Amino acid sequence: MEEEPVAPETVARRSKRARAPVRSADFTRTDKIDVGLEEEKEESSDDFQEPRRKYKRNKATEDASTSAAVARKTHMSLIEVIKSDGKGIPDVVKRWVELYERNQKSATAELLTLLFEACGAKYHLHEEDLDETDVDDVVVALVNMARRGEIEDYQSSKRDFKNFKDNLVYFWDNVVSECQNGPLFDQSLFDKCLDYIIAMSCTPPRVYRQIASLMGLQLVSSFINVAKMLGAQRETTQRQLNVEKKKKVEGPRVESLSIRLSTTHDKITILEEMMRKIFTGLFVHRYRDIDTDIRMSCIESLGVWVLSYPSLFLQDLYLKYLGWTLNDKSAGVRKASVLALQNLYEVDDNVPSLNLFTERFYKRMLELADDIDISVSVCAIGLVKQLLRHQLVPDEELGSLYDLLIDDPPEIRHAIGALVYDHLIAQKFNDLQPRPTGSDNDSSEIHINRMLQILKEFSADPVLSSYVIDDVWDYMGAMKDWECIIRMLLEDSPSAELDDADATNLIRLLFASIKKAVGERIVPATDNRNPHLTKAQKEMFENNKRDITLAMMKTYPQLLRKFLSDKYKVAPLIEIIVHMNLELYSLKSQEQNFKATLQLMREAFFKHSDKDSLRSCVRAFKFCATESQGELQDFGQNQVKELEDEIMVKLKSALKDVVNGGDEYSLLVNVKRLYEMQLSRKVPLESLYQDLVHVLQSFRNIDEEVIAFLLLNMFLHVSWCLQSVVSSETVSETLVSSLVWKRNALLEQLEYFLQTPIKINGDGGSGNQLAYRVCAIVSDIWCLFKKTKFDLTKLDILGYCPDESIIEKYWKMCEQLLNISADAEEENGNREYIEETNRDAVMFALAKLVATDSVPKEHLAPEIISHLETYGSSVTEIVKHLLTALKKKGDISSLLLEALKKAYQRYLSVVSSSNDKSLSSKSFQECKDLASRLSGKYVGTARNKYKSEIMNIVKDGINYAFLHAPRQLSFLDGVLLQFISKLPAPDILDVMKGVERRTENVNTDEDPSGWRPYFTFLDNLREKYARNEGVKDAKEGTSVRRRGRPRKNQNLPGKRLFNEQSSSGEEDSISGSDQEAGVEEKKDEEEAPLIHSLKASSKLRSLRVSKEDKRDQRKTIDSGQPTEDMATPKTSGASS
Repeated sequence: MEEEPVAPETVARRSKRARAPVRSADFTRTDKIDVGLEEEKEESSDDFQEPRRKYKRNKATEDASTSAAVARKTHMSLIEVIKSDGKGIPDVVKRWVELYERNQKSATAELLTLLFEACGAKYHLHEEDLDETDVDDVVVALVNMARRGEIEDYQSSKRDFKNFKDNLVYFWDNVVSECQNGPLFDQSLFDKCLDYIIAMSCTPPRVYRQIASLMGLQLVSSFINVAKMLGAQRETTQRQLNVEKKKKVEGPRVESLSIRLSTTHDKITILEEMMRKIFTGLFVHRYRDIDTDIRMSCIESLGVWVLSYPSLFLQDLYLKYLGWTLNDKSAGVRKASVLALQNLYEVDDNVPSLNLFTERFYKRMLELADDIDISVSVCAIGLVKQLLRHQLVPDEELGSLYDLLIDDPPEIRHAIGALVYDHLIAQKFNDLQPRPTGSDNDSSEIHINRMLQILKEFSADPVLSSYVIDDVWDYMGAMKDWECIIRMLLEDSPSAELDDADATNLIRLLFASIKKAVGERIVPATDNRNPHLTKAQKEMFENNKRDITLAMMKTYPQLLRKFLSDKYKVAPLIEIIVHMNLELYSLKSQEQNFKATLQLMREAFFKHSDKDSLRSCVRAFKFCATESQGELQDFGQNQVKELEDEIMVKLKSALKDVVNGGDEYSLLVNVKRLYEMQLSRKVPLESLYQDLVHVLQSFRNIDEEVIAFLLLNMFLHVSWCLQSVVSSETVSETLVSSLVWKRNALLEQLEYFLQTPIKINGDGGSGNQLAYRVCAIVSDIWCLFKKTKFDLTKLDILGYCPDESIIEKYWKMCEQLLNISADAEEENGNREYIEETNRDAVMFALAKLVATDSVPKEHLAPEIISHLETYGSSVTEIVKHLLTALKKKGDISSLLLEALKKAYQRYLSVVSSSNDKSLSSKSFQECKDLASRLSGKYVGTARNKYKSEIMNIVKDGINYAFLHAPRQLSFLDGVLLQFISKLPAPDILDVMKGVERRTENVNTDEDPSGWRPYFTFLDNLREKYARNEGVKDAKEGTSVRRRGRPRKNQNLPGKRLFNEQSSSGEEDSISGSDQEAGVEEKKDEEEAPLIHSLKASSKLRSLRVSKEDKRDQRKTIDSGQPTEDMATPKTSGASS
């Protein structure tokens, strides 16, 4: 096999080569076909058929119209018929066959001419030269035409030919079909056609290879159709012959059948020989063509051949190509191969012949399930299902596939979910496994038990369990059998009782399945858009909600009572009521069960103190108090009121115990309950607020978690009070005064913790929870009471703005928390409230203060921006969003420069405090990376739009760099150079002159190492200036661009198809004249950069000579020597 370069993957995919249906409408004909006028009238085009009128048409008018149609159609060539709508192809083929029967050479020449014209070449064969013409000579001539650009690409050059390939395929299929009773087997016509098609498919021009491959592949498919029909005839003839022979009477009937059988067999042999000829001459070369579409069409065709004609193609000799292309670099080719194999394995009779192939390639099929292309992965998983159905893959090889259950793309997860259900749960592929013969309930229970065995692998992580349930839910009907699941949970028989892990997983499964049934997501979506529900979907969800309620009403209290003491089970069980239709409790007279359910939930609320259980109870109570009907709603609201009262009683008692020196656990549990309650509704806390403040002031050494929840409850109460004051129509001075006192008391406690350093553990342990909470509460309270929000209003007394010293201390605490390593946070990822106590929450609190102008942004914004890429990708995203918000408000150049200064100051402190060069170089690289990231926002049109901002950063940055020269000069090259490169050449020159003027009266030789960054900066600046000036000169040398749509090159006769080197893997060529022009143009392009580089080099040398002369002049002046003979060209403007 020939070696060809690997093809780059293309985006556009070739349309399917499906055989078009036989179309009967108007017909077309070539100028070689002569038919009578009467036949033309019978098959006249629909375009010339007028609707029948009530009156009789004039016969002279009919004849004139028909004659005009015939005249136009008579002059259409075969290629014109194919380029048209294609409706007349069957009729034209019939006429061509008639012509072939009268004049073989003329018809053959016409068909070969069509072959060349279909490839885009205007090359004509004459019948008198047909025998003497050599295939190689014709192909060389065609290649030369392509090299000169004298061909046309029908498939992509013009929109009119979008159906060209389908019509071409349809034409050849009709030719084979019409020739099956004669020309197909004369071993002359099609042998000659195949010679030209195979030769054209191996030429360098891509369009030749594409069209020739298309025709060759279709011919094999058409041959197969004829061979299958002949095969059926052969079998029928053989049966008839066997019957006649059994009569033991030799006669003309036996002889006739024998001759017919032999003739049919010979025809099939001829067809198969032609198929092999195309396969070896065309397919084995083009299946690895550089063009992705050619490779893909080859594999698609081979799949069809093997499936439709297995007697010839279902052999390893042909199957191996499907296996090899499983490794193709193009996703389209891999997918075509996978789909072809999937169709083969679906036919049970094919499997025995595929055993050796499967043994060789099944591991690659398994690997494709995790392909980089999602569509290939999904198809490969379907192929693996076929392999499992035939038990061709050992179970131990499937471990990597099951890992995809928790993969990101939902398409892959659901495809694996279907495989898991079929193979492990329903066990459709296991013939040895007895099928359940009992009721549907027994079948559901068996499937659920198998699902629980799978979920047991993910028991430690409820999130992963949700992913597995989501993957399998669409295929496993047992998950919707609510009554079966409930019965399994309530089962008390020792023989059937679930173990604790199974019971937990079954409750998770029940809860997740219920959420899915009512249309809620149980895993995060890839996008944040709300799904649009149709009317049918809404009705389905409502029906599911009704079925769930009917199944749960009577058994719900029993489930809660059984699992009330287990916090891992009770939380999802309680939250199920949120997805029920509470109106049915009244309609079905189940009020007592509703009341019992609420009482059990209340008991669970005071029995547990973990976040999940408490939040589930609060959601359930809120839902029942608002969504139930009539008397049940009153009962629900009373339960909520009694719940609040009991919390207050328990909290007051716990506070008293702490004041008396008792245990803090009761206080911690009850403040957590109060916190969860206050998140959803206002709780009357006025009588206890002062007690909370007193405990915080008097008992500083109590547990940090208790302090954190005391502060949280105080903040939530202040927030609810503020909402009441702002939303009320009249302003009550009493309420405002009370709110101001509560706010000040809270701020006093918060400032105490800011001023008194909290011990922060670098390992990210739970001991840091108070610091995280203080940072979040401070940010929220400053935003709520932002001074500018209440200025010029009646509530201006509520406005608050913190002192600069407090802001500085706040940043120090936040910085300590941000410096906790990501690994340390990861180790504590399972702790409660982790989503509220991590680095992301800290940075979000900081960014919120700056974005809402709650504090002067000059205090915090530079600090935040200077840590843009210090704390991981999630924190970086928050800072990037903050930068976007700030840029919308106006000029941020001063903030960016201050951020750069702070990063540089950190580098200087590292240099002064440590002799470790690796640390200093790392810190300096962080400065450069920050500058690169910030300057990267000024690209494209933003350079001109924000030019003033860039100049402000550069000018003020230069002033900062020379403030304590030469100590901070590395700021020039490390930071400012990134921004200066965004300026146009004239501005760069001005900057360079300004920097040089700063050292006119400075002796830089006193500290050469200190001033080295300065000279390095100037050298880099000159190079950038010379490069930008060179680009400018290049632009000035070009002609003015014409507005509007560009003119077409009238001298371009054809599309570029390939280069001078002859190879099927090469690109397209242009015509001879254009090729010469292209060479000249290429030379110009090659010379232009050289000229520009010479210009740049001359400017660079002049600038360097200027600087060297200037330095020599300074040395001469210092040494008292004359300078008259020295050239001192000035590069700076007016003195500063």
